[in-house]
Amino acid sequence: MGNTSRMISLVAIVAALAIGAMLGTRSGSAAPSRGTARTSADTLRDQAAKRLAKIDGTIDVSGLDSAVEVRRDRWGVPHIYARTQHDLFFAQGFVAAQDRLWQMDIWRRTAEGRLAEVLGAPAVERDRLARLFRYRGPVDADWASYGPDTKAIVSAFVGGVNAYIAQVKDRPPIEFTLMGYAPEPWTIDVPLARVTTLSGVSNATTEILRARLISLVGKKATEAILPTEPTRALDPVPGLDLSGLDVSSLGGINSAYADIAFQRVEGSNNWVVSGKKTRSGKPILANDPHRAITHPSVRYITHLVGPGWNVIGAGEPASPGVSIGHNERIAFGLTVVGMDQQDVYVERVGPCPSGIGNRREPAEGGQMGIEASRGRSDSRFPIPDSGCYYHRGGWQPIKTIVDTIRVRDDSARIVRLNFTHHGPIVSTDSARGRAVAIRMVGQESGTAAYLASLQLGRARNWRDFQGAMARWKMPSENMIYADVDGNIGWIAAGFMPRRSWSGLLPVPGDGRFEWNGFVPVNALPQAYNPASGFIATANNNILPPRYKTPIAYDWSSDYRAARIREVLTSRNDFTVADFEALQHDDLSLLARHLVPQLVSAAQRLGKRDSQAVQMLARWNFRMSREASAPLLFEAWAPILARRANAMRMSAAAEDVIGRYTDYEEFERFLAAPAGTVSHAARDSLMVGALADAVAEVTRRFGADTTKWRWGTVHVAELRHPLARAFDLPPVSRAGDGNTVFVTAGTNYQQTAGASYREVIDLGDFDNSVAINVPGQSGQPGSEYYGDLLPLWGNDKYFPLVFSRARVEAETKHVLRLMPRVGNRNDRETGNGRRETENPRGAHLR
Repeated sequence: MGNTSRMISLVAIVAALAIGAMLGTRSGSAAPSRGTARTSADTLRDQAAKRLAKIDGTIDVSGLDSAVEVRRDRWGVPHIYARTQHDLFFAQGFVAAQDRLWQMDIWRRTAEGRLAEVLGAPAVERDRLARLFRYRGPVDADWASYGPDTKAIVSAFVGGVNAYIAQVKDRPPIEFTLMGYAPEPWTIDVPLARVTTLSGVSNATTEILRARLISLVGKKATEAILPTEPTRALDPVPGLDLSGLDVSSLGGINSAYADIAFQRVEGSNNWVVSGKKTRSGKPILANDPHRAITHPSVRYITHLVGPGWNVIGAGEPASPGVSIGHNERIAFGLTVVGMDQQDVYVERVGPCPSGIGNRREPAEGGQMGIEASRGRSDSRFPIPDSGCYYHRGGWQPIKTIVDTIRVRDDSARIVRLNFTHHGPIVSTDSARGRAVAIRMVGQESGTAAYLASLQLGRARNWRDFQGAMARWKMPSENMIYADVDGNIGWIAAGFMPRRSWSGLLPVPGDGRFEWNGFVPVNALPQAYNPASGFIATANNNILPPRYKTPIAYDWSSDYRAARIREVLTSRNDFTVADFEALQHDDLSLLARHLVPQLVSAAQRLGKRDSQAVQMLARWNFRMSREASAPLLFEAWAPILARRANAMRMSAAAEDVIGRYTDYEEFERFLAAPAGTVSHAARDSLMVGALADAVAEVTRRFGADTTKWRWGTVHVAELRHPLARAFDLPPVSRAGDGNTVFVTAGTNYQQTAGASYREVIDLGDFDNSVAINVPGQSGQPGSEYYGDLLPLWGNDKYFPLVFSRARVEAETKHVLRLMPRVGNRNDRETGNGRRETENPRGAHLR
């Protein structure tokens, strides 16, 4: 969503990864609960096994219209068959909670700003950020934006989650016991959370970075250091002081997300080919969305069958529907576009003139009046009156919400949330009389992540698909399409603001720089049945030739996209197996570009025969597990780029850029005319960087080059956030961050990439395949907890069975959810009202 791409949004597992550090529970073999004695690993596993969800037999559940059948196949995918739409999504919520309740609860607490209640004081700032970016617009408009029946669907889904919580409240999954708290019922606004989209929109960080560089080295140097695609001159506003703006100006965004350094969007591939390029004569669609590699997985696979529904694929466990997959007629997949959906406003602030009072309001739910007397003000967030800001020729009162954050094992924190009409204030510079406010698309109606997939899952053709994409606002995605009639297509979907300025730099909040509506879906980049017979995206610059609407200027490098295009243009008889291989393609175009230049440089300097040069010279440029050259290359390339940065920019700029590397820009630097940097200097740069890389690899892994193996060092570790007893074994990986087989990470490890992959065969849906690591269930001890890890580790898939016959053939567990006697037609909505419906719809087979 990673990163990795910037789609490392605050889903449950991202927050959960911080839990071990916050509670100090990962030292030793088990996780203590509120200071209790450490438990043996065996005892812990035994306790977890006793909490496993029931996935066979019958469960009576209040809130159902009629019986629902849940068939779990051999790979843990639930195939849900229901007679009504309500029951279908009620069951999806129930089943998702069976497998992922603790993950879903952490996601919910992250979204609501309630992590500190269970994690303690270190989570206060994250909670404050979540509350600061909460959606506060018209509720009815929000629901209507996703579709006419979305509220009913979400209500049913939440009802299913709550039904499972009610069943296990006394013996919930083991993580709740380890952390000393119990799950609470959901409300229907939980899936509407916005904070989970915040890190998927990184434009504020790039604006601040460019502003910092301009204040240090000037406009022209900044344009050279961080060029835009397409090229556009930077437009700093005359009179706006950019000095003093740095990462701290983004306040809580910086501290809550840690990785605030500039990153072009990376991660995720998708492509679709028409029948003229496949052996079957029907389209094949492939997608491997990349996020943080976490345990449990970010995504959850479900098959939903009911009136008007027959859709299978992946979504996030805390949200209804399927966002990546297929129904009976179309298939769909996504990668991040990276639209500029965020702006930094520098507000002029000061005391309010006489007669203008500060707008001070209680927090949602009236918490201020209930809790303020029992809490204490956090010194970082004092609560004096906030004053006014200057807009359109006059002073306007800053809106202030005083809120209370409950903190585990500590007193509550009373915090102040300040807003201008642009959005939340994230920092204040009293000395300069200014504040920084963030406007982002997430403050608009209809921008909860992925809820538009409820319309996508029922699309029958390209026109329906376009209609669904008109509702798709966040996150911005390259949505690819294929249908059983042989058509293929693509839309870069998202809610794109119209601006009269570039959006590349912070602007004054005085009223001269306001959004002017949004780009309609028919004006966004798209294609339908292109002559090439294929469409491919990889977070790269996807703007068509002569496309004039400015939707973004920063993209991922083109290495992955170029490699995909290279393969797709090479033949016309592709199969599902071919696309499985392409999703794991480990050829590095970056290495193919750079290594020959190194060898030539070494030749000119008389060092071609060195062991390190020869190792790279004989290499086939594949980042394979068994080879030694990938390890040396992975050490050399970033050292080379950092040395080049030192040559081409000032020390001040280099310090701001840090370890960020734009390899495409670096390649342009190497190819620049000799007058820029001499050939001798470039040769020395490349060979000198190699010497540094050899020294680093030798220091870390020994001098015996026969033991340098990329797959020994490059591993993915799937650790349970709370207890070592639930860890899974590390997995050797091929690829790196610049290959189609994206396995990016720090310290030579894989920390991001594709935990979910799919290849959909439009000629025979039962011939489709998928993988979801480490397994469908997040419950330690479940047979589906880590069963998919060996497949994923060996670049394999499982059949994504779709037809009733194939589902029955692969079924391992059958669960029937039955309406509780006396409640068959009487169910409670997410609003607390009870309503009656007669059973209707398709016959349950």
